Amino acid sequence: MSKNSAIGCLLLTAFCLLASGCGVRFDMQDQPRYKTYKKSDFFKDGRASRDLPEGTVARGLLKENKAFYTGKIDNPNPNVQVETTTNTAGNTIVTSFPNAIDEFPIPVTKELVDRGQERYNIYCIVCHGPVGAGDGMIVRRGFGAPPTYHDDRLRNAPVGHFFDVISNGWGKMNGYGAQIPAADRWAIVSYIRALQVSQDPAETLKVNAPAANATQPAGGARQ
Repeated sequence: MSKNSAIGCLLLTAFCLLASGCGVRFDMQDQPRYKTYKKSDFFKDGRASRDLPEGTVARGLLKENKAFYTGKIDNPNPNVQVETTTNTAGNTIVTSFPNAIDEFPIPVTKELVDRGQERYNIYCIVCHGPVGAGDGMIVRRGFGAPPTYHDDRLRNAPVGHFFDVISNGWGKMNGYGAQIPAADRWAIVSYIRALQVSQDPAETLKVNAPAANATQPAGGARQ
């Protein structure tokens, strides 16, 4: 066999192998598989869609900061008893808030309070009213009034209580944990605290009182 014939045979063999290889496909799209929610004859419960293994947590959703995501202290005691009282209408009112944190888990800045005011005006004002007195528009239309933020009970309530109520609901109020991110819930709590200060005469006097060493006008008159 001449040299040219040998080269021709090799090229023909290579072409045949390449052609046969390109004609066979083993794509993943062609393998047997179940579509979402399709019935399965393999699993005993008949469901092709399987539950996640117990304890599975999506990346970024571990939520290790319990105070930030729940408004509760670490290792809260579920058996602690709350204190209650009865108001003039005969309703039982909770007066203690065990396991709730007393301090904000994030810095309280003007930007946070401004954000809280914006979110409050979207989600809360319809029931709680513009200053938190429980006289929102739907209350004026006949819906049951929520408690005012400006009684001693809620003025002294820890910030974690308000976060918990926004997240999970309380009484007639549904929880907003699915609609409002945790950071925005804390922003709303900061704005509620600002409303409480704005409507508290004692706090207003503290803000407006002159400094102890300020020079008084002649004759002792105050301007």
